[in-house]
Amino acid sequence: MAVPKRKTSKARKNKRRANWKLKSPNLTRCSHCHQFKPPHSVCPNCGFYGGREVIKIEEEL
Repeated sequence: MAVPKRKTSKARKNKRRANWKLKSPNLTRCSHCHQFKPPHSVCPNCGFYGGREVIKIEEEL
């Protein structure tokens, strides 16, 4: 059975745990309306993907 030979210091332990941070999601601009959207997905604002309209978005009054 493996047993540590020395105590792990707080600094060493915290350095190892420092990499568990959240990343912000990647966002790209829509080529049609220039709003931010997730990459490789239909724009939720205008419904365009790849330069053509995929989903018809009804505008609210």
